[in-house]
Amino acid sequence: MIVVATADFEVYHGVVNELRDRGVAFTTIEPGDRWPEEAEVAVIAAGESVEIPDGVNLVQADPDTPRRAVETVISTLRGGDGRTVIGIDPGERPGVAILHGDMVVAAFQVPVAEITDIVRDEVEDAVDPVVRIGDGARLVGARIIDEIQSVPVELVDETGTTPYLGSGARGMGDVLAAVNIARLDGEEIESRTIEPTAGELQKIKDRSREASETNRAISEGLARKVATGALTVEEALAEHDSDTAVGDGDEGDSDPDTADE
Repeated sequence: MIVVATADFEVYHGVVNELRDRGVAFTTIEPGDRWPEEAEVAVIAAGESVEIPDGVNLVQADPDTPRRAVETVISTLRGGDGRTVIGIDPGERPGVAILHGDMVVAAFQVPVAEITDIVRDEVEDAVDPVVRIGDGARLVGARIIDEIQSVPVELVDETGTTPYLGSGARGMGDVLAAVNIARLDGEEIESRTIEPTAGELQKIKDRSREASETNRAISEGLARKVATGALTVEEALAEHDSDTAVGDGDEGDSDPDTADE
């Protein structure tokens, strides 16, 4: 049984709502009340002094992060080792899965630019955290690896990690692949240098043409900057348009970025 035993209203409110949202059974008592014999995990406020019976696991909750406390509670009940593992299936909108031990406690599918913030938030005060990222979508994966700091990163062979999606599961493939990636051991890596192929650069140029209001693709040089994460497609388009405007104003000169358009 999970017992919420805190006099802190913010912690009580946050933890109870998180437990209810997850459909987890629990009970509440006032500090000093008699403890139920079935108590296995106690949740109190961080820094709060509450007498806990012997053999009951203690989880201290911060009022600003009740979800993290509840995740720890669930992992404790499931007998997990408590290690935080973040699985990432790289792509234009990477799938992200957060595991505590063997328990999936959170999942996301977000733009690449948001990955670093998610990792930072999830590993704060975490037990022995590790990030495991699939080796596909090489350019995006390399960018994510380079942006993650102070957390061990493992590169995982993602072959076969995307499951078959049956009826009603459309759109879940990247997140489910991230769960599988999180559960596989990988090779520890600090950075990944990737030289974009001609095909990868062409895909970026095609994306820029689709995003351009004038149906004009960026140059290969700008595409290379997008590939390495130095620019977004939008930033590259703005730079391209600026260079084009300057070139158009130079009588007798042709713009090198658009000469082949």
